[in-house]
Amino acid sequence: MKLSVIALDYDGTIAREGRADPDALDAIREARSRGVVVILVTGRILSELERVLPEPGIFDAIVAENGALLAFPSGRTRALARPPSRALLNELHRLGVDCKFGDCIIEAAAAAAPQILAAIRQLELPLAILFNRERVMILPQGISKATGLREVLKTLRLSLHNSIGIGDAENDYVLLDACEIGAAAAWGSKSLHEIADGVVSGKGPEAVGKYIREVGANAKLPPHRADSRRILLGHTKSGEIVETAVHGRNILIAGDPRSGKSWITGLICEQLILQGYCLCMIDPEGDYGTFESLPGVVVLRARDHPPRLDEVARALRYPDVSLVIDLSSLGQEQKISYLHELLPMLASLRRSVGLPHWIVVDEAHYFLHHPNLVECVDFELAAYILVTYRPSQLHPDLLRAVESTIVTPFTNPGEIRSLVTLAGAAKAEPEWIKLLGSLEIDEAAIVPRTGGASLPKRFTITRRITSHVRHRTKYVDVPMPVERAFVFTSNGQRFGPPVRTLKEFIRLQERVPNAALEAHARRGDFSRWIQEVFGDGPLATDIRAAEKEFGRGEIKSIGPAFAKLVRERYIVQQPGGFMPMNAAAAA
Repeated sequence: MKLSVIALDYDGTIAREGRADPDALDAIREARSRGVVVILVTGRILSELERVLPEPGIFDAIVAENGALLAFPSGRTRALARPPSRALLNELHRLGVDCKFGDCIIEAAAAAAPQILAAIRQLELPLAILFNRERVMILPQGISKATGLREVLKTLRLSLHNSIGIGDAENDYVLLDACEIGAAAAWGSKSLHEIADGVVSGKGPEAVGKYIREVGANAKLPPHRADSRRILLGHTKSGEIVETAVHGRNILIAGDPRSGKSWITGLICEQLILQGYCLCMIDPEGDYGTFESLPGVVVLRARDHPPRLDEVARALRYPDVSLVIDLSSLGQEQKISYLHELLPMLASLRRSVGLPHWIVVDEAHYFLHHPNLVECVDFELAAYILVTYRPSQLHPDLLRAVESTIVTPFTNPGEIRSLVTLAGAAKAEPEWIKLLGSLEIDEAAIVPRTGGASLPKRFTITRRITSHVRHRTKYVDVPMPVERAFVFTSNGQRFGPPVRTLKEFIRLQERVPNAALEAHARRGDFSRWIQEVFGDGPLATDIRAAEKEFGRGEIKSIGPAFAKLVRERYIVQQPGGFMPMNAAAAA
């Protein structure tokens, strides 16, 4: 992910004895000059902070009172909670508890916590006590540094997944946990180190300036300490959980047509969406429309033309919105032309604002093989999911940038060889071919990152939340592999070119001699091709019935009967060409 936000605690992190470290402030200015948003997230009461911080405008926003009060450079403030309870303040005064209060918070010495807790219980108030070293803070339940930061980022249209949080004390726990990367000060709370992704080395706030410069020197976030954000893929036969880390990786999903590639892609995508990542899913065949049922997912469907690039960019400026761009109604050349404009725009947008976090390209071999690939793919920020049955046709630089490979049932030896080569496992090629070819439809294998003689790990794919609906219009224009093409023969000789799409089939069969069509029908070639290549059982059954009717003499010509069944299921005749059924319905 791109580094877009740095969220900083104040006391003990960038300040000592209430005064901000000058070098840390200089590092903040440098980060902001590079376009990084810097937000101060502190437990301090805002009026007190303004007395010790000479330049509050150095921050893009301030989250004060441990998340309860937001302040912006314009002078506007926003409280996320009610003012302190007057009844509680009166009771604490009666008990002799020395405390101070802000817009929403009450603060006192930690030693007074038992008295404060007793007063809260007596008054039956919905308040929480939070310790911060030698002080204690009393706030409404549900308020924390994380909730305050989340509201600021929502206002600025930025994401926690592009954020680094830095803190030193107990009340920074939720801050570090909420940010994509949490960094704990080495001189602070030891318990904070246990949940942090990294530790800021040094002896005091002056070290934070150095850390800000180090992370700010790169466009992307630093790696997690232990790949803590993971996605569940499934389970092995022995019950072992199979997961993959998601931080900043390019993922390749390969396998035969109709082998479950889009199913496992959808499994990964729905988990990313539910974890709050922003995705742009490029859907050439209409396989991901059901994601509209997930929160924040918008499907943009191409009709006469693909969605405008400015329309896509506007939608992706909201970090809680993910897009499915459905191009299934477009011709293949139109899809390719559109993606050669869309992908560079997405790369530029992500470089600018950090969104979308992930870019998914289905049927990637059609779009990502050309020499000027660097214009379409941002190799530094990565986080692409590439789906293909032809991995060998992807650009070599893109293949080398893949860090995680998942394979569904795969029977093409040449394509498997490209994966074997990528993994550095040439000596184990026969075993790879045997394993990947034996996978069941509900299975997949994850390729080991170590390579060598290691075999892919076989597992059963876990269930998805969203349903999967294969788009029926996909085979009208999208060509199947040559080895799966239908070849018409007449008198033992090939008639015409191999047929790789249904549109080609309808057009060519009208020119095939009747005797050749009859021979194919008697052998059941048409129904077998539909079943084995397209996996369309209902259509194969209807065509097999037509073949039998023809054999009994009930149908005089099999060609028109076949074409009628295909048109009824997939396409309708239109002057000048074919129209997909969904487009016809819309019209």
